[in-house]
Amino acid sequence: MPGLYLIATPIGNARDITLRALDLLASADVLVAEDTRSLRRLMEIQGVALGDRPLLAYHDHNGARMRPRLMAELEAGRAVLYASEAGTPMISDPGFDLARAASEAGHAVTSAPGASAVITALTLAGLPTDRFLFAGFLPNAGGPRKTALRDLSGVPATLVFYESPRRLPDMLAAAQEVLGDRQAAVCRELTKKFEETRRGHLSELADHYRETPAKGEVVVLIGKGASGSVREIDLEHEVNKALETMSVRDAADFVSARFGVKRRPVYQLAMRLAETGSDKEDEDRDGTG
Repeated sequence: MPGLYLIATPIGNARDITLRALDLLASADVLVAEDTRSLRRLMEIQGVALGDRPLLAYHDHNGARMRPRLMAELEAGRAVLYASEAGTPMISDPGFDLARAASEAGHAVTSAPGASAVITALTLAGLPTDRFLFAGFLPNAGGPRKTALRDLSGVPATLVFYESPRRLPDMLAAAQEVLGDRQAAVCRELTKKFEETRRGHLSELADHYRETPAKGEVVVLIGKGASGSVREIDLEHEVNKALETMSVRDAADFVSARFGVKRRPVYQLAMRLAETGSDKEDEDRDGTG
């Protein structure tokens, strides 16, 4: 049948390809891949012949140039298959513009599901899976990274990120500073020979990977804040403690992020406590306290 077919490819173990994906690989008229070498190698392992069918690259650098050709293939009534380099298309993957263009042009778009690093990591992390947010890669620089984490601090869900091994310790330390020392997990080399899942608080994980650098593909999962159980007296204690070294604004940012609560009421509490502290200092200086 003509149309665009999106197939998931293994994230490590080549046997994680689905039977349906193999059928589509064998029957599609035109094959398209984020990395043609990876797809060609997978087809060789699985015994799927390419024959005289075109195998075309589609990635961030050539997408605008390649899309018109692929749209022409669809207009001609051909079955076009797109495969990500690893995992499920559209998840941190350049195929989004192609799928949107095909759909907007009225072509059938079909997905053959399969391996996904995000879902695999969620099944292993030991953190709540009823609600989760996949946030992709955080910014490289420290300031933008903390800003991005701060924006996610109040999300009542498990947070999932991709990260490079080199940046992993700094990312975990930044997450601890902004979000508080939450429960977390690092999943590495999923489905591969040296697969590892390490669980603990963000501080523990940051220390471990600073001493023992990670290798391979990494997924970081961070548990949600304790906004559902935090008591007012705990908030007041933490705000007072933060005000010893921080401004009202910074204290509000820090405490709201740590407990996963809305910033506005924490800011108002910090203002109130700061004013109370100033009044007491004035009384002490006047000898009236």
